[in-house]
This record gives sequence, structure tokens and C-alpha cells, in this order.
Amino acid sequence: MYSIDYIRRAVDYKDEGHTFRELKDAFDIPPETYYQWKEKLGNGYDGTKVFRERSRKIDKEKLKKAVGEKPDMYLYELARMFDCTPQAVFLMLEKLNITRKKSSSLIMKSPKKSAQNL
Repeated sequence: MYSIDYIRRAVDYKDEGHTFRELKDAFDIPPETYYQWKEKLGNGYDGTKVFRERSRKIDKEKLKKAVGEKPDMYLYELARMFDCTPQAVFLMLEKLNITRKKSSSLIMKSPKKSAQNL
């Protein structure tokens, strides 16, 4: 990864009238890279990465609220609410670290009945 200063110096060097051979000798970049960098700088590239969250069909906050209000809803019911598939709801719940497992108590057989069956 090259720094923004290096990219600017290389583009300015070529724009001063130097040939591509001189550019390659000075900065060790091919002409294709020069054109890519020139386009980036022309579009306002400043060396910082822009992180954008993708727009999704399922709003995370609305899903959390729906699960909080009715935790016993099935995935297909949640999917109908958000107009998507149950698999999409499952994956979003997984990303939010929300489990759909219900706690169930173990039912133990009484020892008297077990002994009678033998």
C-alpha cells in the first residue's frame, strides 16, 4: 500500500513532462498504475478508507425490538415481518448474538416407576 504523498509525487512527476520509462525508473510503477492513481486523485481520493455499512432488508434495531417483545416468535413469523426468508432472519440473529434456543427443564422419571418397569 502506497502513501498518499507517494501517489501524488508520482502523478506530479509524470505530469511535469517525464516519460513513462522515467516514471518506472524513478517510482517503479507501470503506466497502468499511473492512470489509476491519476483517476483516484481526480475523484478526490485522499488516502483514507471509507467504510459504509451495507443497506440491509432487516433493520437490526427493529429485529432486536421484535425479538424482545415476542421472544417465542418463529423464524418464519419474523421473516414475514421483514419480508425476507427465515434464513436471512437466522443469519441476522446470529450476527447480533441472539440465540433462539429455548431453555427447557429436564423431566426426570421417578425411581419407583423405573423400578416397576424392570
